[in-house]
Amino acid sequence: TMLECGSCRSKNVVNIVFKNSMDACCAALTWWAVGWALAYGGDTVTGGRNVFIGGGEFFLASSGHYPNTAFAGWFFQWAFAATTATIISGAIAERCTVKGYIIVSIVMTALIYPVVVHWVWSGAGWLSAFCDTTSFGRVGTHGMIDFAGSGVVHLTGGVGAFVGALIIGPRSGRFGPSEETAEEKQFRENRYRPHNQVLICTGTLILWLGWYGFNAGSTLMLSANASLIAAKVCVTTTLAAGAGGITTVLMSRMFMGHFDVNYMMNGILGGLVSVTAPCSVVEPWAAAVIGVIGGVVFYGFSRLLLKLKIDDVLCASGVHGACGIWGVIAVGLFATKENLVSAYGATDPTVYGLFYGGGGEQLGVQLLGIVAILVWVGALSALVFGVLKVTGQLRVKAEEEDIGLDRSEHGGGAFQLGSPRATPPPMNPLKVSPTAAEAEEGRIDVQDV
Repeated sequence: TMLECGSCRSKNVVNIVFKNSMDACCAALTWWAVGWALAYGGDTVTGGRNVFIGGGEFFLASSGHYPNTAFAGWFFQWAFAATTATIISGAIAERCTVKGYIIVSIVMTALIYPVVVHWVWSGAGWLSAFCDTTSFGRVGTHGMIDFAGSGVVHLTGGVGAFVGALIIGPRSGRFGPSEETAEEKQFRENRYRPHNQVLICTGTLILWLGWYGFNAGSTLMLSANASLIAAKVCVTTTLAAGAGGITTVLMSRMFMGHFDVNYMMNGILGGLVSVTAPCSVVEPWAAAVIGVIGGVVFYGFSRLLLKLKIDDVLCASGVHGACGIWGVIAVGLFATKENLVSAYGATDPTVYGLFYGGGGEQLGVQLLGIVAILVWVGALSALVFGVLKVTGQLRVKAEEEDIGLDRSEHGGGAFQLGSPRATPPPMNPLKVSPTAAEAEEGRIDVQDV
């Protein structure tokens, strides 16, 4: 939330806080009612699972005795579900209606994300490394290895973010004509710059800290060998984050002429996303390399979005989507035989990372998983966003976007500092732009800051 608030303009901060809070609330109910059932559900008496989707245990209810151990899993996975939804928020910030966003969040956490979880992490999924192969079939010797979610969480959210940004369109005035002068382009860039670098940095560092809970916590236990795996995961996670941040800030200096804090923060996140899948199966040196490449991937994708005039405010599709793809691929390149034995319990594996002589099978399975996620999430996200756009429920009106969603949707701004200019009057119920007289008197701040 802090990262996204700092990255947008000050007139939309309350809206960002609201949407991220709604993600947590909506995910709590949808994951309880439907999401868990489609991801992991299988009634303890009737079964109800197949390789594509779960069934049973809706509302955490079963016709048989429900194991108490499932509650810890439900709580941990709820956090992942909410995270997936919040990724989309940053891409379509500053112009999406509250109603439309809530619908997107519900569909993502109730249907789109749970199906991907079932494929890769359940005991029955066709891509799952944890598949009960005596009852269900899976692709490949080990299935798709995604320890903490480069593909399941981040690529899923990243694809939704890209599709959303593409369909909703850029913020009004974000991109100018190709013939505009350098001065005009610079003025336009400054107009849409993040309003608070401190919030961006603080939010990023908090996310970095929280990543240890996601990655190391994905061991799901600390007994026996799991504590050693968790410790190694903390090391690989740290190295990838540091390498990603340094890479992008150096690239910003090289190509943009200054050390850009935003790119550094996103580079840290890109390194974290990149190592999330392979964090338990790679060596520390490989984690650093993965972070460096993750930084390059993010930087290149962010520049591509600008070239294509796709307005992803936080470049969420770059951090989570592009780097998520790279993280899934990295498993097929850098996974070692010894780490597969330790982290996944493989018995004398002959299939592992290509760079270690393990052949190309694992890389092929990883690529298949990427394609499957792209198709499933891309198609359903396009359907949801498309219907919302056609019905007029996706984007706010131009005048509402101009004055800011804090006032048009929430009745006031985030920063009440006591000055007349910083404390605007209540929102006009007609939702019209401020008059010239109001602007001249300073009673309403119409600047895009």
